[in-house]
Amino acid sequence: MEIFLFLTEGESLWKSENFDLQHFWKTLGDCYKAISHEATKLSLAFSKPPLPSVQDCQKLTADFQKSTLNLTTVYFWLPKSQGVTLRRLVRDATVDIVEGVIQLLNVILSTPLQSLSQGQLTSTGGVWEACDKFSKLPKDNQAAVLSLMSSYAAIVEDALEEIEQAQNADNPDPFSDIFDDADSRENRDTYWSEADKQIIAPCLGLVKAAKACLKKVSGAMKTHGKVDNLQHITQLDDLGDITSEISPSVDELVLSLYPPMDYLTVRTNAANVAMVLNKVLEITKSSHMCPESENSWLQFLSGAIEHNMDKVKNLTQSST
Repeated sequence: MEIFLFLTEGESLWKSENFDLQHFWKTLGDCYKAISHEATKLSLAFSKPPLPSVQDCQKLTADFQKSTLNLTTVYFWLPKSQGVTLRRLVRDATVDIVEGVIQLLNVILSTPLQSLSQGQLTSTGGVWEACDKFSKLPKDNQAAVLSLMSSYAAIVEDALEEIEQAQNADNPDPFSDIFDDADSRENRDTYWSEADKQIIAPCLGLVKAAKACLKKVSGAMKTHGKVDNLQHITQLDDLGDITSEISPSVDELVLSLYPPMDYLTVRTNAANVAMVLNKVLEITKSSHMCPESENSWLQFLSGAIEHNMDKVKNLTQSST
């Protein structure tokens, strides 16, 4: 438990100028392998009679503790100057392993001696799975931010598909596939009015702009992103932070489009999406990832955001 708190609250003390990223990843990988191995040994030792001797228990737990402490120590080698986003992802992966170790130990302590229990199998598998994630971790801050932006894009894509399917179902009732009772469909608050449908169009335009924004920024980051100095790494983090606000703002907007539609709420949520997207474009434009060749899509998206936001304002004001 002390290790867990240390992981979530501690800071790296490694001087950034002396840091060897390649050595860090090799050593961290060795730690992951060691913990996976020790988890297997410990689980098998308590899977059937006879119980390990006191000396064997001490050796097993000491080895497990050493491997876990080694993992947390190596994690703290990684300085924030390598990227806050990267460090956060490595921290989360390390926390997953420590939580898995704690769960495995609790299962072993609480399970009567018998053949390998389902709980032990599950807990050991959990440690293995957490350790296996090492190979999938992004190895620098550019890859870390891109991996998160890919997950944000998937959420935005889902939100867009959801509202488009409801809109294109040739049915003014987006809840028709949820309620089967025809009598319960008499409430007109569950139907889109013609005014509602007009407002949905520019809101969808904003969601599509969010999708395009994530795609274009990711493309610029892949092509021009660098991790060769602190300024570039910090700019990557800044984009990671602001793009993390896109999917929640899109979700809020899409949710507010379902009937009964409150136009003030829709306008507020649409304005929030526009604000976040404009901030993304602003940060991108001022970063090292935006040479002159990227200006055209920045201008196009900025114009699309403004156009759709103006339409939302006009339609919601005239409908109130």
